[in-house]
Parts: sequence; structure tokens; C-alpha cells
Amino acid sequence: MEKVPMTATGHSSLETELKRLLLQERPRIIQAISDARTHGDLSENAEYHAAKEAQSLNEGRIAEIEDKLSRAEVIDVSKLSGDTVKFGAKVTVMDEDTEEESVYQIVGDVEADVRGGRVSISSPLARALIGKTVGDTVEVTAPGGARSYEILRIKWDMPGNGSQKAAASPKAAPQKSAPKAAPKKAVAPKKSATTKKPAGSQKASASAKKRR
Repeated sequence: MEKVPMTATGHSSLETELKRLLLQERPRIIQAISDARTHGDLSENAEYHAAKEAQSLNEGRIAEIEDKLSRAEVIDVSKLSGDTVKFGAKVTVMDEDTEEESVYQIVGDVEADVRGGRVSISSPLARALIGKTVGDTVEVTAPGGARSYEILRIKWDMPGNGSQKAAASPKAAPQKSAPKAAPKKAVAPKKSATTKKPAGSQKASASAKKRR
């Protein structure tokens, strides 16, 4: 039995789709067929034929997903590393004609989505990138003609918060800690000045005491 490589994310996505087809679509289509039967002659019943066609497509997709899941080889890309491109790697490439940069993750056939930046391991681009390292140039034959790409970065998903680790980037120089500021000298609090009473008021107070 030929194995089907896929990431854990792709495997989970297929399981979710299968559950939806089994638990939601299948009962809905069966009910649609049952309702269409009540409309009379089945040979000219458009609703019945549409529901039967939907059932055929749904059951075919269910069988396809079950087959792929049974042959799935789930690869934990968070445990992968290295300085060469392989399954699960996120590769930043630059089109040498336009100097436009793009990021692609190499995934299994069942989870490929070029618009989402995921290319199948069997695609021409992935086959050209596999085994290459940063700085290499690859040539890919596309429908619009041959294109050349330079590999700029190779990264791998890390477990946890979705961060990444670079495969071949140089080690960053350790940052020097900023010098501690010299402690400020304590400033002695200023003594508040004693308010002197005006001389006139002192004399008036003294004469008042004598009259008493």
C-alpha cells in the first residue's frame, strides 16, 4: 500500500471534512431524495435527479478521504530541521526575473494550496527545491515558460506558539546589556523658612498685655 505523506494539519483537515460529509451532508441529501420522491414521476423529477447526483459526489468524496486517511503517513514538521529543503520546509525564494519574493511550504498532495503558499511535494517547484540549500538557484518549467528562483531562506515550524526556526541562518551576535545608570545622590530636603510676625504686631501684643 502506497503511503500518502501529509502534515498533521492536513490530516486534521481531512478528518474534519470527513466528519462533515458523514454527519451533515449525507443525512441532508438522504432527506432531499426522500422529499423529491413525493413529487411524483421520478423519470422527470429534476429535484430527485439532482439529489441523487449530489449523493454520488458526496459518497465518492467520502470514499476518497477514507482511502487517503488509511494510507496517511503523518509527518510532524515541528521535529524537522536542517539546511536542505525537504518535506515540511518553508522556503523563501526570489524570482530572478522580477526579484519578487515568495514563501512556499512543501506539503502532501492532499493539502496543497498554491494561493495559500502550500505546494505539493510532487509539483515541479517542489521537485526542483528538494535537496537544495540557501543560495542555490533552481529552474522550474511552468505553463508560462521556464523561471529561475534563488533560495533565500529555509525555515521549520516549531511546536507551541507557531514560531519558526531558521535552518541555515548565521547565529545572531549576543546583544550587550545597556550600562546601568549611576545612582542619583539623595538631595537633603530644604528646611522650610519660619514665618516672622511683623514687628508692629509684636508691639501691639505687648501693649495689650500691659493694659491687662
